[in-house]
Amino acid sequence: MTIRPDFTRGIDRALELDRADPLASFRDEFHIPGRSDGKDEIYLAGNSLGLQPKRTAAHIEQELSDWRHLAVKGHLEARSPWLPYHEFLAEPMAAIVGGLPVEVVTMNSLTANLHFLLVSFYRPTASRHRILMEDRAFPSDHYAATSQILFHGYDPAASLLLVRPREGEEAIRRDDLLELIEREGESIALILLPGVQYYTGQAFDMEAIAAAGRAKGCVIGFDLAHAAGNLLVRLHDWNVDFACWCTYKYLNSGPGSTGGAFVHERHAKRFDLPRFGGWWGHDKSTRFLMGPEFRPMAGAEGWQVSNPPILSLAAIRASLEVFTEAGGMEPLREKSARLTGYLEQLLRSMPGGSVSILTPSNSEERGCQLSLTVGHPERSGREVFERLEAGGVACDWREPNVIRVAPAPLYNSFTDVYRFADILGRELGLHDTR
Repeated sequence: MTIRPDFTRGIDRALELDRADPLASFRDEFHIPGRSDGKDEIYLAGNSLGLQPKRTAAHIEQELSDWRHLAVKGHLEARSPWLPYHEFLAEPMAAIVGGLPVEVVTMNSLTANLHFLLVSFYRPTASRHRILMEDRAFPSDHYAATSQILFHGYDPAASLLLVRPREGEEAIRRDDLLELIEREGESIALILLPGVQYYTGQAFDMEAIAAAGRAKGCVIGFDLAHAAGNLLVRLHDWNVDFACWCTYKYLNSGPGSTGGAFVHERHAKRFDLPRFGGWWGHDKSTRFLMGPEFRPMAGAEGWQVSNPPILSLAAIRASLEVFTEAGGMEPLREKSARLTGYLEQLLRSMPGGSVSILTPSNSEERGCQLSLTVGHPERSGREVFERLEAGGVACDWREPNVIRVAPAPLYNSFTDVYRFADILGRELGLHDTR
């Protein structure tokens, strides 16, 4: 069996789609890694680490220059004073996750933020102590939830409620999840689910989950590591209690960069909530009086503990500028659906059994990532992945047998997607797709 001769109209179709793409010029805003032959790498790994915006260096250099020339005075006299620097990110970051500026803060890392928020929002009782998660949650989330349960003196075997796909399926059915919340909701203290499942690429219906959880009296939290900058998210409108995310994937802020957190405005002045205090969360009008009594700021800022790393925030600020200039998440999401749909079309044109897609086909149930398994009579999936890398493709491998491919709409093109499918087809020993 071979790929159909037209291969969905070949490279000319990809070039035609690129010419019609109103966001195509934003590719020039990013540094694309080069290959040894001088061509651009086919970079489809933005779900692991986003590319560097070209303006990032200037943003960081500005802070280095202010540090060099002003030293400590930079806290108040830098071009963008460091003392309130995190505030410059509040509005554009809120636009990414559908929050109000008062509900969003850029701080810490994702798992650290998750722990700080669980201190406030996981308040188990004898009758309501369970945390609902999916059974293949990202390990760090699982570790955090388990350790919080143990900290409160409960047994994870009884207090961790895991939702699983049906036998023989990869994705969790929406109705199964909602039915579980309805059935077990009286015992669930907290729902903690991802916006996008990291392994399969499945996007969860966060709005429906939040509504179902609220109806049963559950606290609702989301890990948006693979959703922020990827999906349209409306945390405020959906009445989500809290969320956290990293910024180095689709938000292109650099390896290990500072994360983000959301706390709904209805909790903005809930100073009765327990929290682990730190001086950067203290009321800024009296912070430098250095008193011993912690008085948290209203809103998400009140969960800060330390002054933020300015160089990291500068990189985030640079990337958020690009999102704003692109028109925000609506046009990016629209392009993403077309780009990933085109990738799916190319893959499904390959002979049956060559490529299997774990990710749901419905565009409403996925972001830009497709998770693939491949079949080859002589090579393992890992070997195919390694040959893709050798052929100039950057994607990623997740054990035991999945290749994750994520065309990001800010910098990936339809031509990138076609060339990836071309290389994959040849590595699988199919008809030459050029």
